[in-house]
Amino acid sequence: MDTSLLERGAQLLRMSQRIVALTGAGISRPSGIPDFRSDSGIWAHQDPLEVASLQAFRRDPQRFYGWLQGLLAPILAAVPNPAHRALAELELRGKLRAVITQNIDGLHQAAGSRRVFELHGHLRTVTCHGCGVQAPTEPLLPTVRRGQAPRCRCGGAFKPDVVLFDELLPQGLVWLAQKALEECDLLLVAGTSLEVAPVCDMPLIALRRGVRLMVINYEQTHLDHRADVVLHEDVAVALPAMVSRAQG
Repeated sequence: MDTSLLERGAQLLRMSQRIVALTGAGISRPSGIPDFRSDSGIWAHQDPLEVASLQAFRRDPQRFYGWLQGLLAPILAAVPNPAHRALAELELRGKLRAVITQNIDGLHQAAGSRRVFELHGHLRTVTCHGCGVQAPTEPLLPTVRRGQAPRCRCGGAFKPDVVLFDELLPQGLVWLAQKALEECDLLLVAGTSLEVAPVCDMPLIALRRGVRLMVINYEQTHLDHRADVVLHEDVAVALPAMVSRAQG
């Protein structure tokens, strides 16, 4: 790993007081959760529109939960890794204002982060597609682990409170994320290749204001050329090392 880049990143962290982190699947991969879009990711073997769209859920909830069962096991077994904990540490120091994440695993909160905008939703609750009642997911897990679709008392199928492929992002959270980007003095992109709209263009909100950008991701992003620091490294190694240097 390039120690000069680590030191430059640490310097940016020391200089900044209103950091916003934008994270994706790459930050949770070291925790054992598979990503979606890499060559070995989930969508390399399945068409997402066939299993992970609202239309697919409506058409066949049973098939949807059969697919979700395989994804749920590593998520439930996962624990925060050093990258999640490093972001929580930055928040504890009063430097990190928000985490904007595309992940649904809840690992940022498990690590101690409090201001987390989960743009793609989460798995903590489900909503009945029939009557709209919301319920906690945990009591339904035995049914889900059997690959069966949990049902509401009304007979409708419960849908996890995640954003499926043909659904809009929750506009209230999008507004909060945009506001955070309008106020930050450093944007840290960690573990995302910035390929999924509209999140892929959110950094432009900060960049238009001349805010510094740091990217830590295995793969290249379309904004690498505009970043002050780019590290194509394991975020669970590079980010904690950088945060540690910033404290020293």
